[in-house]
Amino acid sequence: MTSNIRYTQLFSLLLLVFQLSCTNTSKTSSTALFELMDNTGINFENKIQDSKDFNIFTFRNFYNGGGAAIGDINNDGLADVFLTSNQSANKLYLNKGNFKFDDISEKAGFVAKPQWSTGVVMVDINHDGWLDIFVCNSGHINDGVSKENQLFINNKNLTFTESAKAYGLADNGFSTQVSFFDYDLDGDLDCFLVNNSPIPVNTLNYANKRELPAEQWPIKDFLKGGGDHLLRNDGDKFVDVTHSTGIHGSLISFGLGVTIGDVNGDHYPDVYVSNDFFERDYLYINQKNGTFKDELENWVQHTSLASMGADMGDVNNDGYPDIFTTDMLADDDYRLKTTSSFDNIDVYRLKVQSGFYQQFQQNTLQINNKNGKFLDACYYGGVAASDWSWGGLLFDADNDGLNDLYICNGINNDLTNQDFIDFFANDIVQKMVMTGKKDEVDAVIKKMPKQPLLNKAYKNEGGLQFSDKGVDWGFTQQSFSNGAAYGDLDNDGDLDMVISNVNQKAFVYKNKSREINQNNYIAVSLKGTGANSYAIGSQIKVFIGDQIMSREIIPSRGFQSSIDYKTIIGLGKSANIDSIQVIWPNRMVSTQIKPAINQVLVLEQPKQAPMFKELSKYNEKQLLTIVPSSFEKHQEDDLVDFYNERNIPRILSKEGPKAGVADVDGDGLDDVYLAGTPKHPGQLYLQMTNGTFVKKRIPVFEQYADFEDVAVLFFDADKDGDKDLFVGAGGNNIQIGNRVFQHRLYINDGKGNFAIDVNAFGNNEMNIAVAIANDFDQDGDQDLFVGARSLPGNYGITPQSYLYVNDGKGHFKDMAKEKNPDIAGIGMVTGAVWANIAGDASKELVIVGEWMSPKIYSFEKDHFKEIKTNLSDMHGWWQSVAAADLNADGKEDLVLGNLGENFYLKPSKEQPVKIWITDFDQNGITDKILTRSISGKDLPVFLKRDLEEQIPLLKKQNLRHEVFAKKPVQELFSDAIINKTLVKEFNEPASFVAYNQGNGQFQIQKMPTYLQLSCINAISCVDVNADGFIDLVMGGNNFGFPPMMGRLDASFGQVLLGDGKGYWKPQTANVSGLELRGEIRDIQPIHTKNKECLLILQNNELPVLFSIQKVIKP
Repeated sequence: MTSNIRYTQLFSLLLLVFQLSCTNTSKTSSTALFELMDNTGINFENKIQDSKDFNIFTFRNFYNGGGAAIGDINNDGLADVFLTSNQSANKLYLNKGNFKFDDISEKAGFVAKPQWSTGVVMVDINHDGWLDIFVCNSGHINDGVSKENQLFINNKNLTFTESAKAYGLADNGFSTQVSFFDYDLDGDLDCFLVNNSPIPVNTLNYANKRELPAEQWPIKDFLKGGGDHLLRNDGDKFVDVTHSTGIHGSLISFGLGVTIGDVNGDHYPDVYVSNDFFERDYLYINQKNGTFKDELENWVQHTSLASMGADMGDVNNDGYPDIFTTDMLADDDYRLKTTSSFDNIDVYRLKVQSGFYQQFQQNTLQINNKNGKFLDACYYGGVAASDWSWGGLLFDADNDGLNDLYICNGINNDLTNQDFIDFFANDIVQKMVMTGKKDEVDAVIKKMPKQPLLNKAYKNEGGLQFSDKGVDWGFTQQSFSNGAAYGDLDNDGDLDMVISNVNQKAFVYKNKSREINQNNYIAVSLKGTGANSYAIGSQIKVFIGDQIMSREIIPSRGFQSSIDYKTIIGLGKSANIDSIQVIWPNRMVSTQIKPAINQVLVLEQPKQAPMFKELSKYNEKQLLTIVPSSFEKHQEDDLVDFYNERNIPRILSKEGPKAGVADVDGDGLDDVYLAGTPKHPGQLYLQMTNGTFVKKRIPVFEQYADFEDVAVLFFDADKDGDKDLFVGAGGNNIQIGNRVFQHRLYINDGKGNFAIDVNAFGNNEMNIAVAIANDFDQDGDQDLFVGARSLPGNYGITPQSYLYVNDGKGHFKDMAKEKNPDIAGIGMVTGAVWANIAGDASKELVIVGEWMSPKIYSFEKDHFKEIKTNLSDMHGWWQSVAAADLNADGKEDLVLGNLGENFYLKPSKEQPVKIWITDFDQNGITDKILTRSISGKDLPVFLKRDLEEQIPLLKKQNLRHEVFAKKPVQELFSDAIINKTLVKEFNEPASFVAYNQGNGQFQIQKMPTYLQLSCINAISCVDVNADGFIDLVMGGNNFGFPPMMGRLDASFGQVLLGDGKGYWKPQTANVSGLELRGEIRDIQPIHTKNKECLLILQNNELPVLFSIQKVIKP
C-alpha cells in the first residue's frame, strides 16, 4: 500500500501499541469523451467502516478497496457487471441495454457474507461456454472469519453455485487478485493467485527468505496465508505446483497485481507480479517446459517501489506488450511536499544490498525492447506521477489505434500526510505508549486528513509520449477509486468503463468516442475449443500498412479487476484493414484478409491451421559484434557524495573510466591506456599482430596508484614524433590541495616505455573532466585545454579550467586568464572538442558542461574570443560533445549529448531548474538549494525535512509542510542572503544534433525518442555500415542520483545510422549489437590489423571491444 518509511514506522508503532492493550463532483461537459451515467441501476457503493478492532492498524489493506469485472454472463450479447465489496455483499448487475442494469445479486446467489472480497475475474472454469465468477477474499489477520476464495459456477439461468473447494480453488490466504491462463499450453486454464502478506513491514531482515515457502515460515499458522500460488489444471481439479515451477511462494510477496502476456514473442504466457513495500516485483519468463524463471533483474532495469496495479499493453504498436505499474508519486508539487517522503540514501543502499533490487517511488512504463530487456520511459512519457494510484489500464479510449492509459486514484484516509504525522499522530502514539490503551486509535483515524483525488486519463500521442486528458475527457469526479474495468457496454464500438470507489457510488462511464471522433474500429470475439472456450491467451494482430495493433486475450488487468472478452481495436481514420492475424492458445495461426471495419468479427479456433513460427531475435547480421579481449575490469570505489554534501542532485565521484588510444611503440598498431582508480593504477595494453591486446607493466604508473584517472590523452608533448600520455585526475571526496589532483605527463621513449615529467605542469587542484590538444597558437607544438568538472566537495561552485601553452619542450603554463578569463571560469565542464566551426584554417574550442550552454571560442590575435551562437540560451546538463561533418557540406557539425528527457527533473525555458549557492545559515559552509520553477515561483525540489537537516536555521521557522510547500526560496531567506547567492539555470534536457550553418548559427535537430530516454555520456562518429555516411555510436546511463530522482538506465548503447542529409535511423539492439546495461563513460575507435573496432568503457565493469562489421543497412 505504501513504501513511505515514516508512515511505516508510525504504522508499526501504532499496531504494536494496539496489539498490546466528502466528495466534490463537477458536471461532465457534453463534448467530453466520457460521460458519467446516472440512473443506470448500478447503485453499488463499497462502504467501509472502521472499528476499534478492525481498522487500518489491524489490517493494513483496509483502504485498498474492491474490484470490478465486465463480461456477458447470460450470453445475450450484452456485457454485465460484477463489483466486489469489502464489508457488504458483492453485486452482480445484468445489462438490459442502453445503460440500464438490473441488480440480480440475491437471485443469483450473491448475498451478504463475512468475507472481505478483493479481486474478481469472470472466466469459464468448467468450459461450458458460460462465464463463471471467481472472487478473491482477504481480511483481518485473525478474526476467525474464513478467507477462502470463492468460485461461482454459472448455472445458465442467472444463478450461480459456489464450488471453489470442489475445484481446489478455495485458498485461505490474503488474496488480492487471480488470473487464469494456459501456462503449459495443454488446452485448459491454469490459475495464478496473488496473495498479500500479513508479516510486519518495518524490517528488511527477510532478504534471504524469497525462496522460503509461506507454510515453512516459523510463525503462527494463521499468519501463513500469504505467498503467491500457481495452480495447474489437471482436468477435474487444480493442483498447487508453485514450488516445482519456479514461482516464489514466500510471505515477503506483498502482491497487489498480476498481469500476464507474451513478453518475448514465443507465444508462451509470461507473468508479471507487482509487489508492495520492500519486496521487488517478479517477472516470470515461461521456460516452455512447465516451469518459470524469475528474470526480473535481467529484463528490467528498475521497478516501482510500492508497486500497486499492473497491466500489459502495446503502447508503441510494435507488436510486443509493454508493462505499466502504479505507485504513489504525487503529480503536483504541493501534494508531493505535503504527503511524501522518500527513502534516504542509506535505506536505498541497504535495500539494494539486501537483494530487493532497484526500486523507486514512481510509476513505471516499461517499454519492451524486443531483446529480453525493458526500459522505463515513464518520465519521458509524462506518466511517472499520478498520486496514490491503484488500477492502471492500457486501452484505446479514443479509438485512434494507440493504447491510452487510465489510472484510479485516492485513499480513504491520507495516511502519509506529513503534517498529520508530525503534529498530531506522534502525540497520539506517545499517549498510547505511556498508557497502553488502544482507545486512541479512534482519534488517530478520525483526525486523518481526507483528500479525494481525480482519476487520471492520459492520451497516447505516439512516440512514447502521453498527454493528461483526464478533465478534458470527462473524468472530473474526485474519489477514492481502486478497481476499474472496461468493455463495450452499449455495443457501439468503443470501450466504456466501470470504476469501484470506497465510500462512494461506483462510476459508470459511457464512451462517446464513436459519436465525437467518429474513428473506425474492429471488434473481435474469439471462440476457443475444448477447456479454453474463450481462447484466453490468444493474440490478435491488426495490420494496416506498416502499423501493427496487437491485443492479448487476458481478462485480469489493472487492480483487482477483469475486462470484457470482446476486444475493440480502434483504427483511427483508416478505412481499410490489410489483415487480422490471430495466434491461438495452441499456437495455430489464422488470418483474415481485408475484413470489413466497424463490425464484430466472430472467429472460431480452427481445427487445422499453420503453426506459429518463432523468429530468431538475431536473424540479421549485427553492426557491432563483441571481440574477446583481456582488458581488466574497472574497479570503482564505493563513495557516496551525498554523505558529505546534502541535497545535491548527483554524485561526481564516479566519473570514470576513460581510455586513450594511440600507437605508442611505433609498430603501426593502436595500443590502449585504461584509466586507473585508487589502488588500481592505470594499465597499458599493447596490440599484438593478431589483433589481441597484452598488458605491459609500466612501473611509474604504479607510483600513482592512489590517483583517480578521469581524463586521458595521447599527444606529442615534446615534438619528438611519438605519443606521450596526459592523465588528468579527479575525485570528489578529497580535500583541495591533495597531491592526487595533480596532472601527470608521461614521456614516451618511442618504444612504449614511459617516464613521468613532474615539472610539466604547475600545481592544480580541480576535479578534471577532459583534456584535448591543439596547436591553437600555431607555434608548432601541441597546447592543451583541460576542462574542470567541479571544485572537489563543493558541487555547483564554478571550478577553474585551464588553457596550457606548450613551451615546445613539453612544459605547460596555464594562460586561461590571459587568453580569456571566461574560459577559466566557464563552468562545470563535462566535454570539449577542437572543431573547425568557422570554416577557416584553424579550429575552434567547443566546451559543454552542466548548468551552462555550449560555448565556442576562436583564437584570434593571441586571445580567445567567444563566437556568439543560437545555442547560447540552451542551458543544459550537457554530458558530451563530438564534432564531424554530418551532412557532407564541408562544415563540421556538433553532436550534443545531454541529460535526456526521461528524468525526475523536467526543466524547460518557461520552467527552469535552478541551483542557489551561498552560505544560507552563515555557518561557514556553502549550501546549495535546488529549485524548480512552478507558476513563476522557484520552489525547492527537496522536501522540508531534507532542507532542515541541511540548514538547521529553517527549523526555527517551525513551518508546517503545507506552508513550506508554497514558499519559494526567496521567502525562506532574507533579501540580504538571496542577493549574494550564485544562481545557475538548467532549462534544456534534450540531446541534439546541431548542423553548422555558418556565422555561429546552427540548425538544431532533436535526437530521436530512444536517444532521449537516458543521458548521452559518450559519442563516436564513425561509419558502421559502409555506406559512406557518418553514423553515431553513443552510450549513456547514470546511477548517481538521490533515490527520490531514480536513475537513468534506459540506454543499452545506441547506434544512429545517418544518410548524410540529416536523417537518423535508430537501430534496435538486435541490429546494432549493443546490449550494455552499465554507465557508459567512453567510446574509443581502435584500428586493428584486420578490423575497425570500438572500445566501450562502463563504470565498474569490464571494457568491451566491438568489431565494426560494415553491414549495409537500409
